[in-house]
Amino acid sequence: MNAITERLFTNWHFSRWLRLGMGLFMLVWSTQTGDWGIAAFAGLFIFMSLTNSGCCGAQGCAIPNRKKTN
Repeated sequence: MNAITERLFTNWHFSRWLRLGMGLFMLVWSTQTGDWGIAAFAGLFIFMSLTNSGCCGAQGCAIPNRKKTN
């Protein structure tokens, strides 16, 4: 359980806050207009922000370091 709470409550940076804000905005917008397709995207954005996942979240697009050999 500590790993889950650690992932949720640590390492909040600008892109996580941006995804959360966009997700909440889209969720409110979709409930006001009744468009549940947008609500699915809102859920995706909120999930990505809470779990810090996505293409570039948690170094998803990082290039691995090469080990130097002599």
